[in-house]
Amino acid sequence: MSRKQELLKRHRRNKRMALLIGLLLLIAIGVLVAWWLPLLLALLGWVAHEAWFADHLFYSPKEDYQYRFPVGSEVPNVRLDGGTLKLEAPLTLAGDETLILALKIKSTWLGRFLDPAVELLGTQVSDSQAFERGVGGLRYLNLTGLGHELAGGTLRVRGRFCRVQGQPTLWLFRHPDARRQRVMVIAPHADDAELAAFSLYSQADEAWVVTLTAGEIEAEHYQQMGMERAEAARMKGRLRAWDSIAVPRWGGVPQAQCVQLGYFCLQLPAMQATPDQPIASREADLSDTRLFRQFNPMTLPGDVDGAPTWNNLLADLRALLLLARPQVLVMPHATIDPHPDHIAAQAAVLQALVGLEWQPSVVLGYANHLHDNDRWPMGNAYSGISLPPLFDATQELTPYSLQLPLSVQRDKAMALGMMHDLQPLPPFKRRVRRWLQQLLAGRRWPAEGENEFFRKAVRRHELFWRRDL
Repeated sequence: MSRKQELLKRHRRNKRMALLIGLLLLIAIGVLVAWWLPLLLALLGWVAHEAWFADHLFYSPKEDYQYRFPVGSEVPNVRLDGGTLKLEAPLTLAGDETLILALKIKSTWLGRFLDPAVELLGTQVSDSQAFERGVGGLRYLNLTGLGHELAGGTLRVRGRFCRVQGQPTLWLFRHPDARRQRVMVIAPHADDAELAAFSLYSQADEAWVVTLTAGEIEAEHYQQMGMERAEAARMKGRLRAWDSIAVPRWGGVPQAQCVQLGYFCLQLPAMQATPDQPIASREADLSDTRLFRQFNPMTLPGDVDGAPTWNNLLADLRALLLLARPQVLVMPHATIDPHPDHIAAQAAVLQALVGLEWQPSVVLGYANHLHDNDRWPMGNAYSGISLPPLFDATQELTPYSLQLPLSVQRDKAMALGMMHDLQPLPPFKRRVRRWLQQLLAGRRWPAEGENEFFRKAVRRHELFWRRDL
């Protein structure tokens, strides 16, 4: 059983126990005090749960994050002096380096009800990076884009609803600019490329966006329009296939370099398990990928029979890798992002590369989902992205972060707004929860869209994990 499953099992067990105890207490109060008092207390308890305790957080906020970075990347002798970050020795910075600052953070009592954050204040720019309510451990802030303030000794660090404790540790990572190389973004579903890497691919000298699945399942929004289940799934898949081709054009990627492979959502692991066997769509009553490939600018090996097999997927990927010859591959990180299609997508790319005459030099991994925290990146849209929760220091990781100008952040928000899957309203219960959190917990959501990804993905940074091949 995975760590997330163990934590989720424990969370549900504790929740059931708390509900049982609460129910018994309410019954006792109703018998001993007044019949109406349990109803009032139940309502107040539900409001408190929705406002403060509904986050899907499957670890203690008092745990230290555990990262291991490459030897030699740490910058010695950095300290906090009266709330200002000071370097003991001069440091030459161009401004585009990835800078990571480790700090011990302790929530105040208000930080149990309002999101605690560390504010990074410079003379020209500022940022705020939020953490878990009740935080009490080691956290990693992203200072990318604040290098000049850091080098100049003008970067102030201030806690909001939390206190910064002890002395920090700084890591500096200098990377070749991926935007000046040929980039291929692998998206398991339409919108994954935009969520993770819109800034990267929209500013790259040459970029390709390759989407593996049509994302046709969970089409209830279209069923509400009167369509049958299979028809609704096909409509959703066709729309998302169109999105995967059209939206990258907003980011400047030529149509000839946008490709939709049309395999079926949440079926990649089953395809991987039986490479020769076609795996049909779960909901679209479809076993031919060609319906969702109709907008492609080229013919690929899988178009011959349209069979949704792992071997066809590998052949498609090999053909595209040889055609595009990317120097930088951008795809999901297999250990940080737990989505089964994301894990299978990066496995397919790595398998397709075996023995191929063209080999990229760098892989940039991204995470659009996490094992332990469904709210990360925490905080508001247009703020920075701190490093995600990680509790396994056995793997060495190298962060690579890009700073997004405000104009690019807004373009990214518009790109997400074009994605059909991010357009429907959230369920009524979630909208009520959001209203309560805004009223009682001080949370804010962006005006650009109702979907949670407008808050999580439109940020000052895009964050990747670099690995040389």
